[in-house]
Amino acid sequence: MRKAIYYKEWLKTRWYLGLSSLLLVVLTGYCLLNISRVIEFKGAVHLWEVMLERDAIFVDLLTYVPLLIGLLLGVFQYAPEMQQSRLKLTLHLPYPHYRTVAVMLSYGTVSLCVLYAVSLVLIGVGFRAVVAHELFARVLLTALPWYVAGLGAYFLTAWVCLEPTWKRRILDILVAAGVLRLYFLAPAPEAYNRFLPGLTLFTLALSLLSMLSVYRFKTGEQDR
Repeated sequence: MRKAIYYKEWLKTRWYLGLSSLLLVVLTGYCLLNISRVIEFKGAVHLWEVMLERDAIFVDLLTYVPLLIGLLLGVFQYAPEMQQSRLKLTLHLPYPHYRTVAVMLSYGTVSLCVLYAVSLVLIGVGFRAVVAHELFARVLLTALPWYVAGLGAYFLTAWVCLEPTWKRRILDILVAAGVLRLYFLAPAPEAYNRFLPGLTLFTLALSLLSMLSVYRFKTGEQDR
């Protein structure tokens, strides 16, 4: 049954995942191309000076891209479940309700992690070739919260989309917007270093909110 659910989710999202992976790779490559241009015209020494003295990390273009990709994946994956009454059919499968939703969430989580890993690997390869390990680590640690925010956006979007009533859904959207703001409070490089493990655990815990929406749906909390 788990494979069948994965396949169903793949059918819903395969085109979106392909386009979003292409977008993420192109934007990451563009950032790396800018680095190559700086080195070509002003030299590697200038690149180091800018990174050290001006806190430049050269991947700022990606700041909100992982968040947008995670949010849209949640919309593409879960909005049809509510708009087309598929959720009721999904929860009537011969499989535990909450486990079904957990499998759906795991599909999205793994998909996003693969996309984000490709982008981070490209960043790593691009920077490791031109800067010291410390500067490379600085860029990576600065960017990681953006990708964690993408997972948070995915979990929160699933929570909102699966919520069965519009009144509660609007409240959930406001809460989600406030939560996502937490990932971008400190723009300085490595500002989240001390909080990154806790922020990651908090983000994973957000996946449990979808179970609350499913519980409300199963108990009959629906728009009349």
